[in-house]
Amino acid sequence: MPTAIAVTSPDLVLPPPDRQTPAAAVLNPPGKQHSLEASLAETHALLEQHGYVVVLCPASLPDAVAHRLHTVRSILESDRIALLRLDLPPLGLAMLALQLRQLSICDFSPGVLASAARLLSHYIYAGALLNSVTKLDRVPVSLKSHAKSWVPGSQFAVLATPQAQVVKVGSGGQVAQLEGPGFSTQLLIAKGQLASDWVTSTLAPSWQVQGIGEAQLPAESARWWATGKLIEFAAAIPDISVLYQLVSSVKREDCHWCGLELIGDRCGFCSSPLLPREQREKHVSRPRTAGALTAGTSGTSGTQGTHGTSATYGTYGTSDRPMKAIGP
Repeated sequence: MPTAIAVTSPDLVLPPPDRQTPAAAVLNPPGKQHSLEASLAETHALLEQHGYVVVLCPASLPDAVAHRLHTVRSILESDRIALLRLDLPPLGLAMLALQLRQLSICDFSPGVLASAARLLSHYIYAGALLNSVTKLDRVPVSLKSHAKSWVPGSQFAVLATPQAQVVKVGSGGQVAQLEGPGFSTQLLIAKGQLASDWVTSTLAPSWQVQGIGEAQLPAESARWWATGKLIEFAAAIPDISVLYQLVSSVKREDCHWCGLELIGDRCGFCSSPLLPREQREKHVSRPRTAGALTAGTSGTSGTQGTHGTSATYGTYGTSDRPMKAIGP
């Protein structure tokens, strides 16, 4: 069975583009209807069925949900659960989850698949059209933009990733150009409490997207964007062959702590950083100890696949913000 890709809300599960793409697992949040025992049972069942589980979590995830996920991983004493807390907006995260679901049926080991989440997030252009940026704190907003938010009828086009941008949309829908992808993408739109056709009539043509789809607005979007009056959008690579080429072209390394394969500079399962080259050449695999589990960095030897041919990552994994994993 392929590695399970899990999310923290059902509205982060996008419809599969074909019959081969596996469904995503939904880990229910803590509450009166979902006890710790139930969380343990559902996660244990995923591990028994799939062997490994990669959980994608929005950065805006409430602390209670994050703590529950970490508690489950600790009680199960499992180093086969990757908890990845990413800075992508909710709709962008849903698109990333779909891409990983597509790649999970390919010949990638669980470690490569988990660390590929950070790589692929750099190719997702995620943003929103907002009526106000006064409370927005996940994207840098200038004092001038804050002041313009108080003008009635103001709208702002905001790009959160891969590079933050904030521009004001004029009364005629005109806007300073949002820098878009230089490769073929499909655009997904999720409408909140904002009436506008700017995304489809202006943004989509300027980005030369190959198609437009519509999805349900994730419940987490209002928290992430600090307003419910928005239209969220995300453009991403839809072609699985291109995604496969992106991931397979990156050189693979073995994690010095848990032994799983990784790409980039950090293991997706134990969060251990990649050792410098000179240390990797001298390193001898570290023996597992009981203390590793309590440290939150344990691991087991994973599937050893064929290493990729690319020698470097370019700028990826060195100059960008590190991936956030839910740790102890």
